[in-house]
Amino acid sequence: MDQAELSIEQVLKRDIPWETYMNTKLVSAKGLQLLRRYDKKPESARAQLLDEDGPAYVHLFVSILRDIFKEETVEYVLALIYEMLSANPTRARLFHDESLANEDTYEPFLRLLWKGNWFIQEKSCKILAWIISARPKAGNAVIGNGIDDVLKGLVEWLCAQLKQPSHPTRGIPIAINCLSSLLKEPVVRSSFVQADGVKLLVPLISPASTQQSMQLLYEICLCVWLLSYYEPAIEYLATSRTMQRLTEVVKNSTKEKVVRVVILTFRNLLQKGTFGAQMVDLGLPHIIQSLKTKPWSDEDLLDALNQLEEGLKDKIKKLSSFDKYKQEVLLGHLDWNPMHKEANFWRENVTCFEENDFQILRVLLTILDTSSDPRSLAVACFDISQFIQYHAAGRVIVADLKAKERVMKLMNHENAEVTKNALLCIQRLLLGAKYASFLQA
Repeated sequence: MDQAELSIEQVLKRDIPWETYMNTKLVSAKGLQLLRRYDKKPESARAQLLDEDGPAYVHLFVSILRDIFKEETVEYVLALIYEMLSANPTRARLFHDESLANEDTYEPFLRLLWKGNWFIQEKSCKILAWIISARPKAGNAVIGNGIDDVLKGLVEWLCAQLKQPSHPTRGIPIAINCLSSLLKEPVVRSSFVQADGVKLLVPLISPASTQQSMQLLYEICLCVWLLSYYEPAIEYLATSRTMQRLTEVVKNSTKEKVVRVVILTFRNLLQKGTFGAQMVDLGLPHIIQSLKTKPWSDEDLLDALNQLEEGLKDKIKKLSSFDKYKQEVLLGHLDWNPMHKEANFWRENVTCFEENDFQILRVLLTILDTSSDPRSLAVACFDISQFIQYHAAGRVIVADLKAKERVMKLMNHENAEVTKNALLCIQRLLLGAKYASFLQA
C-alpha cells in the first residue's frame, strides 16, 4: 500500500517483534515491560498508563525513534505518539518533563521530516508542532537550548512543502495547519520571513469552494493575521497582492470564521504604510457596509467591522490630500484627479514633497524615464511644474535632480497632451519664480 494512504488504525494493527529489539539491546528490559503494558491496550488503559508514567513512555518512544530505523517500526511508534497526542494535545507537555531535561526530544522528529515516506513526514510534522506549542515560555520567548535551530529546521521543511509538496493533496494543507499554530511564536515569524515564506503563502489566498478548502483558506488567512503583527512580514504584504486577494475572500466568503480573521487582519494593517489607501481604492468601505447587514453571531467580528468602518472614514478624510496623492504616484499610474490642478492642494502640501529626500519628486522623474502611458507622462510633467511654481526653492531643486534633460525629451512626444505639459514644465524651469506663476496649463 502507498505510504501516503496508510491510516493510524492500519499501522497500529501491526505486530512489532519488540523481543528481537531487546535481544539486540535496542530496547531495554524495562522498555519492553512498558511496551507490553501499553501495546494493543484499549484507549482508557493507555490513558491511565500515561497519567501514571507519561514521561517514561515519552522517553521510550523517543529512544526507539532515535535508535531503530526499520520503517515499519518507525511508522508504528509515530502512530502511537500521534494517537496519544490527538486524543489529548495537552499530553505534549510530557515531552518537557524535568526528567527529560537531558533528552533531545526534537531530534528524531526533525530528522524524520526529510525521510521519503509521507506517513512518516506528516506525523513527524504534526507531532513536532504539538510539542513546540506545549513548550514552557517566559514572556514571549520559548524556553530551551537549541530551540531556535529546531524551529528553523521545521520552518525550512514547511516552506519546502509550500514550494514543492511531498504529497500532491496533503503537503500544503499540513504545512499551513502547522504554520497557523507555530506563527504565534515571534521566532517562527522571523524564520518564516527569512525563508521567503510570505511569498509562498500569499498566492494561496483565494476564495474556497468546498468545506475542506474552506478550512484551508481559514488557516491561510489565520497565518496572514499572525504575520500582520510582525513588521518585516508587513513590508512584503504591502508590496504584494495581499490586499486584493483578502478583499476577494471577504467579498465571496459566507463562513463567519474566515470573514472574522480577514477583518481582524485589515484592522491590524489599517494604520500601517499605504494599507489604508489600498483598502479605500479596493472599495472596502462599501464592502464593510454590506457585511454589517449580515446576521453575524461573533461579537468580535461585529466590533472589528465597526472599528474598521470608523478607521476607514478617518483614512478617507486624510487621503483627500497628500497621502492620496502619494499613493497614486507610488503606484506609477497618474490621472487628472482634481488635486493635481488645485492651487490649495499645492500651497498646503508642497513642503510634504521634502519627505525622505524628495522621494515623491524623484518618483515623478522616474515615471518620465520609464512610463509608456501618455496620461501618466503628461500629469508627471505638470506636477513637476507645479512643484517649481509653489515651492520656494522648487526651480533649484528640480534642476539639481537633472529634470531638464528628461522633460525636454518629451517635448517631441507623439501625444499632444504630453508635449503641452512638457513645454509648460520647461518654461517654468527656465523662468524665475517671479514669472513662472503667469504661465497657465
